[in-house]
Amino acid sequence: MRLSVLDTGHRLRARLFLAATGRGDPPDIVRTLLYRPEFFARPLLEITAPAMRGRSAWTAGEREYLALTTAQRHRCPFCVDSHRELTRIAGLTEPVRPEVRAVRAFLDAVRSGEETRVDLPEPAVRDALHVDLVWNVVNRIANAFGFVLRGDQVHTGTRALHRFGYRFPAFLLAGGGRTGHRDPVANLRHAVFEAPAVTPPGTRLAAGTDGPLAEPWRAYAALVRDASYRITDADLTALPGSEDEIFELTAAAAVGAALTSYETGLRALDLSRG
Repeated sequence: MRLSVLDTGHRLRARLFLAATGRGDPPDIVRTLLYRPEFFARPLLEITAPAMRGRSAWTAGEREYLALTTAQRHRCPFCVDSHRELTRIAGLTEPVRPEVRAVRAFLDAVRSGEETRVDLPEPAVRDALHVDLVWNVVNRIANAFGFVLRGDQVHTGTRALHRFGYRFPAFLLAGGGRTGHRDPVANLRHAVFEAPAVTPPGTRLAAGTDGPLAEPWRAYAALVRDASYRITDADLTALPGSEDEIFELTAAAAVGAALTSYETGLRALDLSRG
């Protein structure tokens, strides 16, 4: 990956776990989530597992379809290939139901900033918004850090994700402060934009919301938010900070953009109720 800390900077417990389970070459998504998990991975996973495998108006296969189509819109090869395989494993029924196509169109509209009405049950739309929130974060990070699938990971990694329901052992994610928010989205927002970290909270918030940032950080954060598929090795090499600073501000930009779409969707739901 483009940051060496994501390959070699893990805590001892993560290294021992990966060695003990025979995962000497874990997928890049696993490497990233296990690096400083208290910063964004733990709160993100608290949304991911229920969104992808919890009770829902959508089948597991339909949720994988939504994740796949989100990946296609972000032009993320790693995520497209992974979710295409997961739609097969989860047993997506073809053709997809009209309701799935309708909520996909709604998600595309809110990603473009449109507060459009949707004629679907509110719980179903909220479920889809949580799915989209997760993968709007992950796709941007995968593109920015240059995730690739190696060997048979597209099969072994996806089978493991499906089998364990997108859950990681709790001890791997332990450590760091926690918030008391009942809403996991609020916990994600707090962890990324407010909790102590290497970079100041105001800098992280600026990366996520197009606030005032010095160059080249401002241009880089905009790429993460708006066109992460265009990021190259040279873009990260040009950044003046440490790898931890790059890690944090990339995550902040990705989460900020994803939250913008999510909040647009919630406002659109209010319109639909009116």
